Amino acid sequence: MDANPPKSAYSSYSSLTRALAEVLVDVLWFVEECEDDQMDPDGAVKVLEGVAHRGTQLSSDQRVEFIELLDSMAAEEADPARRAFLEGFPEWFGLIEEEEEEEEEEDV
Repeated sequence: MDANPPKSAYSSYSSLTRALAEVLVDVLWFVEECEDDQMDPDGAVKVLEGVAHRGTQLSSDQRVEFIELLDSMAAEEADPARRAFLEGFPEWFGLIEEEEEEEEEEDV
């Protein structure tokens, strides 16, 4: 057994939370971008809805932390389509509740 396994790209992240957020976004980006012949559309919807449901189960502090991570990831993203996906993620996956969205619109 190799005593020094190869370093993963994710090992360079400052926290496990950041690495897991990157993995989650990678998977959901793949599901979102799949053609119907690559993934069953009903299966894709189930995955996306499942994640959205989990997003509504996070505590307020967890939501804030995750949204901050997503904002940071979006700021670092070079691909405009993926950046748009990251920017929309909080709303699409239930991290921002309707009341919060309305308050933000009123503040603008």
